[in-house]
Parts: sequence; C-alpha cells; structure tokens
Amino acid sequence: MSKKRIALLGMILESNSFSPPTMEADYRRLCYMVGDEVIEDLRRPHPSLPAEVSGFQDEMDRLGEDCELVPTVITAAEPGGPVDHDFFLRTMAEMKQRLEAALPLDGVYMCAHGAMTSTKAPDPDGDLFQMIRGVVGPDVPFIATLDLHANVSERMVENTDVLVSYITNPHVDQYERAAESARLMSEMFAGMSPQTTFIRLPLVAPTVSLLTALGPYADLVNYGQSQVTEKIANVSVVPGFVYSNTPQNGIAVVVTARDDVEPARELAADLAARAWSDRDRFRAHLTSIDDAVAAAMKTGPAVILADVADNPGGGGSGNTTWIIEALVNARAEGVLMGVFNDPALAVAAKTVGEGSEFQAIFNARTESEFSKRFEVSAKVLALHDGTCVGRRGIWAGRSLDLGACALLQIGGIKIVVGSVRKQCADPIFFEMFGLDIGKARAVVVKSRGHFRAGFDEFFPHEQVIEVDAPGLVSPIFENYNFDGLPRPIYPLDPDTIWKN
Repeated sequence: MSKKRIALLGMILESNSFSPPTMEADYRRLCYMVGDEVIEDLRRPHPSLPAEVSGFQDEMDRLGEDCELVPTVITAAEPGGPVDHDFFLRTMAEMKQRLEAALPLDGVYMCAHGAMTSTKAPDPDGDLFQMIRGVVGPDVPFIATLDLHANVSERMVENTDVLVSYITNPHVDQYERAAESARLMSEMFAGMSPQTTFIRLPLVAPTVSLLTALGPYADLVNYGQSQVTEKIANVSVVPGFVYSNTPQNGIAVVVTARDDVEPARELAADLAARAWSDRDRFRAHLTSIDDAVAAAMKTGPAVILADVADNPGGGGSGNTTWIIEALVNARAEGVLMGVFNDPALAVAAKTVGEGSEFQAIFNARTESEFSKRFEVSAKVLALHDGTCVGRRGIWAGRSLDLGACALLQIGGIKIVVGSVRKQCADPIFFEMFGLDIGKARAVVVKSRGHFRAGFDEFFPHEQVIEVDAPGLVSPIFENYNFDGLPRPIYPLDPDTIWKN
C-alpha cells in the first residue's frame, strides 16, 4: 500500500467589518509559513503554528497511518478588519501553485477560522475551499476545521467533505478538533462516505451569550454532542461572528452522517428547532462602568472586569480608556490591568527607564472614536521584551510575542502596556512582570471570553463582571449599522419568523 500524501493548508482571520483592514504585515507578524518552515516549527517545543496543525499530525501518527504531510501555506493574523484583497489573492495563488506541484494527493486538511472577509469580497473562505476542490478534484478527502465563530457559507459546505468546528468557548479544543479531523479522514481512506446537512438560522447571538460552560449555547452544544453515534460522524453548531456583517451570518447547524444522509437531516432539523425556540436566551446582560468600578472597590471576593467591547480577539483595538479613567478617578487600589495596546507609550516608558515617573499619554498617536487620549502621571515599574510562553487556556504552551512592554503604576493601578495587539487571555501577561494575580483586589482584562480559561484558577464565573463600555466589539448590537446581514434577522428584527 502506497503512502498517503496529505496536503496541509491554513489561513486564519476573524474579520470585523468595523475594524481597520488586516494587511500582509499583520499575517507576517503572527504566522506566515510555507513548505518546510511548517515542519521545522512543528518540531519546536513551543510551536507558533495554530494548534490544529500539531493536532492533525499527532493523531495521524497515533492512528498509525502511513502518510506524508505536505505543507503548502499556513498563515494567521490576529482578529481585525477585512483582509487586504490583493494579499488574499496572492496567498490563494501561492496555495494553488503549491497544491498543484504536490499532486497527486490523497487528502487535504485545512485549518481556517471561517469568518474571514476581504476588502472586496464577503466569503474568501469559500473562495479558498472552492479553489482547493478545483485543484484536487471531487474524490480526494478534504476536511477543514473552523472556529465556532465562523460564518458558514454554502460554498464552504459544498466543497468540503466534513467541516469540524470547535465545541468549546473559550476555545481550548483546537488540538482535539484537528485530531477528530484526522480520525475522520482515516475513516474516509477506509471507505466511509460523509453525508452532510446544513441549516442556517436567521439568528445572530451576542458573543457573551456563547459560552459552553453554561447558557443557551452550552445547552445546544451539549445536546448536539450527545447525539454523536455510529451513524452521526460530527455535529458542529456554529453561531458565527456578527461583526463580519455578511450575508452568511446566522447560527449554522452542520451535521455529518456516515454513508446515509437521513440521520444528519433529522438531527440538523432538531438542533435548528431547539436553537430557534431558545432565541430569547441569546441576549447580552452587561454591567455599567460605574457599577463595575464600585464592585472592584468593594470589600469581598476579588473580581475580574472584562472589557468585552475592546477585545482584540474580536477585532478591538485594545486601547480604549473608559475603564482606566473611571478607576483612576475613583482612586481604586489593588488593580491590575492588561493588555493596553500602545506602542508609542511603551517606547516612552522605555525612554525614561525603570523607576522613573513621567507624564503618560495614552493614545498619543492612535486617538479615535473609541480610543480617547488620556494623560496621567505614571511610574515605570518594569520593562519587558514581550516574548513569553502561554501558561493556561487558549495559548497554553504556545510561543507568544507582545512586542516591547512596560508595567506602569498609576496610583493603586498597575497597567501592562504592550506593542502587539493581543487579547489578555493568559495570566502570563501579568506574571512575566512578577505580579501576583492572587493578591489583586481586581483585574481588568481586554478580552471577551477567552480570559475565562486562563484566569479561572483565580476567578470563578460568579466573580466575573462583563462591562458595558464603548468599543469596536460591543455585544450591544444597536450600537452598529449592520448593513450586510441577511434581513430580517433576530434580535435586530424582533418579529423575524422562521419555520423548520
């Protein structure tokens, strides 16, 4: 039996239509690897590649599949605005050229986010999937993993054999979902024929209502996973990313059965009906800034304040000052905050040096509608080059780089300032400065939900406060002009009707 040749591809971006465009430099900064660079990174103790790549490779090894992994292009950027279309076209062209050069192939695995848009097109993921299928032909197994915040298009379903989405939020199962993809591909090599059903609902959900530990989405995911059987190969309930603002937005139910499509049809219809009947539970419930600050200053268990509207993990800029100003004005004590994205401020802190006091100007060069200029006296407690290894949650064991960093003290508040935009989802961003999170009165993180997997050893759910502050990813949909969504859609159109 000849060795199976499996191509590896990846292009990951969660696009927020209200954020500045994502450029080639953004991809190059986080991850852009071709050919043997992928293999070399996989051999490192702490790879920079998306965790899915390791998961797929390791599971194929465990299965004992005699295969050769053929990496083409794997690239990823932090969530941001639509990808520059010219860069997207160049990347797709390089993927195509490398795929064609690798033929014949026995399989294709792709790690994608699924909510990418470009500056000229609403569905570049669909473009990529269609290109791949066109190169390898209709009979080569093609499996892709997606973030559960993907916006699933018809072309994404039609051009793949199986779509496997994450089932945890915070996302700590990328490795496992890629391993599942490897097992499914192995089944296909043995003759299994995937049969998929896809239903999209006219329902968009605030990101804060999509946790998988509790709530309406958790109930839906848990029920779906309980239905995975010998007949049902995969259940992916994909709520999407509303800020992409595209025609393919809406909770998607994608069910794949083995050989016979009828079980997939029945289960997909059941899941879609359950989601629709539960639609009123998918609503955001946030805490005002004043009430959040009061909670941070109150005697009792420590709290963590999530600045959900300025989450870099959803395309937020990571540099709004609303909560900082409120805490400074209230003279709060024992507060840690991170990560504030301001390269100019980090440089200014480095210029004056550790131990120095200076007039810190937040957003001196980046003031915008939401990211206001804020000036205050601060002391530079420490400097750091920003390189570290994730300790918990979504980045555990991954090499990370925040760029030049500074730890500033403003009264009773210590703020980590970074130079590379990244959501504060891991305690390492404080601990690399020697800070003891367990002794803090309150911690403020620029993150929507992934902080929960990183900071849960300090803050259980009842000590989490999601703050209603301005920003590019506010869960309050009325704050935005959604002009690309399919209409009517709930809850923006409360009288929306859907029949199964």
